[in-house]
Amino acid sequence: SAAMKQTKGLEGDKSSIIKFEFNPKDGIDNPALSLTEDTDDEGTGEPRFYLLNKGSAETFGFCLHEELGCQGHIIRQVELGGVAQRRGLQDGDRLLQVNGHFVDHMDHRRVVQKIKASGNQVLLVVLDGDSYEAAKALGRDLSQMLPADMRPRLCHITRDKSGFGFSVSGPEGTKGTFQLSVQQDGPAERAGVPPGSWLLELNGASVRSYSHTQLARKLKQSGSKVTLLVASSAAEEFYRLRGLRVMAALADTSWLPFKVRELHMVKGPAGYGFLLKEDDCSSGATGQFLWDVDAGLPAEQAGMKEGDRLLAVNGESIEGLDHNQTVLRIRAHDDQVKLLVIDPASDEFYQSVG
Repeated sequence: SAAMKQTKGLEGDKSSIIKFEFNPKDGIDNPALSLTEDTDDEGTGEPRFYLLNKGSAETFGFCLHEELGCQGHIIRQVELGGVAQRRGLQDGDRLLQVNGHFVDHMDHRRVVQKIKASGNQVLLVVLDGDSYEAAKALGRDLSQMLPADMRPRLCHITRDKSGFGFSVSGPEGTKGTFQLSVQQDGPAERAGVPPGSWLLELNGASVRSYSHTQLARKLKQSGSKVTLLVASSAAEEFYRLRGLRVMAALADTSWLPFKVRELHMVKGPAGYGFLLKEDDCSSGATGQFLWDVDAGLPAEQAGMKEGDRLLAVNGESIEGLDHNQTVLRIRAHDDQVKLLVIDPASDEFYQSVG
């Protein structure tokens, strides 16, 4: 976000530093959410889970370092009274996961992009510094210290003549608890809904306050298409026991028909063959859009479509950049560029489900 600042070359420290400032208005003072506070017989602690929430104009209250001579992505400068400090993040913790993605092996800049892309809410998994270094010295696979994939799943279902291909059950008189039975080879199963999964969101809205009658009405109002956020029984229990709310930002989106596209273009004698224009997004924010795509030139050959929205240039998000700054990013390399784009229908879909 625009409130995140990257600085380099601090005196006496050649590390790459990403600044996450805190939100003093967050107002939620839950203690740290841990898998366990015990240590095993090798002296290695267990990973700890933190769900951080901030306001749209605020940041998270810590710095993420990549330091010479040290392994891992290191939590530093945890702001006193900030979101991170109130949750329990500590100086020297090593970041292992961002929204369910293992990041210890990733390039530092890519990890920062994952945090930025999460918006105002992010789920972090960390290991204390001593335990991290001990585990590395023992040659342990840190990814094996974390539970198997516990990510919820976003599924977009198009009904056929028999319906959506799932039915809903739940305890009588209880709101917000809905388990799904999935028809074999029906629309829901083809869209990736696991049998016996729990329904968490319907079309981007939480179902926690819905009665069975309200849910049925919402499904009917969805028309021919519906988007569900679902979690397996194991995943639902995992998050519930840790007091963590499952959110769309954590979801596995591989089953969705809506995709981003990467366009690799090599400049020709007539340039790339498109215009970049600034305009309002469906969310109300300002975005950079691709128009006037010339036939036969590199942009069209790479798959650019009129109205695509630009998300990233050469692997770096353009969130928070104005038009001129984005143009400079594109021109940074004289002869080629990689653009990450999304078409209008996919963009509108992701906005609708948060």
